[in-house]
Amino acid sequence: MSDLLDDPIPGQNTPEYTVSDISGEVKRTLEGAFGRIRVRGEVGRVFKARSGHLYYDIKDDRNVLACTTWKGQISGLSVVPEEGLEVVVTGRLTAFGAQSKYNLNVDEVAVAGQGALMALLEKRKKQLEAEGLFAPERKKPLPYLPQIIGVVTSPSGAVIRDILHRLRDRFPRKVLIWPVAVQGSNCAPEVANAINGFNQLTPGGALPRPDLIIVARGGGSIEDLWGFNEEIVARAAAASDIPLISAVGHETDTTLIDYVSDRRAPTPTAAAELAVPVRMELLAWTGEQGARLSRAATDAVQRRSQRLRDLSRALPRPDSLLNTPRQRLDLIADRLTPALERGIQNRHLQVVKLSAHLRPSTLRNLVTSRQEAVRNLSSRLSLRPIQREIKLQRQTLSRLGERLGTAQATRLDRMRQQLDATDRLRETLSYKATLQRGYAVVRADDRVVTTKAEAVKHSALQIEFADGVLNTDQPAAPRPSQKKPSKKDAPDQGSLF
Repeated sequence: MSDLLDDPIPGQNTPEYTVSDISGEVKRTLEGAFGRIRVRGEVGRVFKARSGHLYYDIKDDRNVLACTTWKGQISGLSVVPEEGLEVVVTGRLTAFGAQSKYNLNVDEVAVAGQGALMALLEKRKKQLEAEGLFAPERKKPLPYLPQIIGVVTSPSGAVIRDILHRLRDRFPRKVLIWPVAVQGSNCAPEVANAINGFNQLTPGGALPRPDLIIVARGGGSIEDLWGFNEEIVARAAAASDIPLISAVGHETDTTLIDYVSDRRAPTPTAAAELAVPVRMELLAWTGEQGARLSRAATDAVQRRSQRLRDLSRALPRPDSLLNTPRQRLDLIADRLTPALERGIQNRHLQVVKLSAHLRPSTLRNLVTSRQEAVRNLSSRLSLRPIQREIKLQRQTLSRLGERLGTAQATRLDRMRQQLDATDRLRETLSYKATLQRGYAVVRADDRVVTTKAEAVKHSALQIEFADGVLNTDQPAAPRPSQKKPSKKDAPDQGSLF
């Protein structure tokens, strides 16, 4: 009984909770107590998962707050968190019961003050410069007179009107405008897409590819121009195959695209002046150069003509140049005839000397010696190998003759069989087979008669049967002027067919 009257153990009557109940209560308490909040701090560790979600920390000198931005929320951020950047994040505080952690789901990020923006800009600038995107050797020269100019800017601002007006005054060109937002969260992706889009156009296509790109915007604060400081814009400008002029802000404003572009213009109007020359100045310069060229050509011709006349005075007359060769020709001509005569006499003496050695006895002795040499060679030559070779050739020839005879007989037999088959086919297809069935062929004057009217015109007919030919005689058909014979006088023509 004493045990029943004792006091219970302290805390024994406290209700029990499951782990999920506690996690749910903590999550509801956090979300209900804080709701949507803004937190200022420095960005710590930043990690982008393979799924596309962004995980990072916001910290101060004592504590760290875990933050999460889902994949679908990243495109709405005006500033992407970077480590070391001081920011103000806005979102909803929630808990993750699976790991007993709480974090802030961030859907808006803003840089905390202009000093932080400049620090971020300086960090990006050093990173891109280290990659070589600012190097002068990678910048492309601008075309002297582009046919088509692409302009990336807002279509409703004064910038595009200033550019078009300046181009029209200096040298009218075709202009393609790619409308973009020039400030706000959509500025950076739209400008980068416009630069990439111009580069992907086909030269000479339905929408031709521009020869030069101008990225332009009017002046503004560093926050207004921040879209042109984004890394995506700088890398798109650096990767452009088309020469690019940046004209963002006023002359004192500097953005990252100014460093990576091929040419920076202080204002949009100055960009138009860099893009094309002045047409009237170009025409005047062309005319001046043409006049200089004409004068130079005329002066050169005159100088060379004068030089030619001066040199011609120093040359001797043509007749005097030919006097010496003429004299030399005359001397050679006088010496030619005696030289020919002496040459003939020398050749004649040589022939006489050589003919003195040619006697019949000498020739007979030479022939005799050659015959003796031939007899000696013939006695040394054996006929047995030749006879053996002849015998072998005869045997080979005999075998070949036998093979040829056999092949010829086989071929003749095969051809005879083909001829017999062809003859049987001819007999089958011949009209004589038709005669065996009771038909006949009527001819007159070696031509086949096929109608009665034609047969009446002939006095003699040949009728070929299967067993022979029958020759018949009949009177010729009466002429049109003669009296038509009576039925008694007419022959029985039906008996002939």
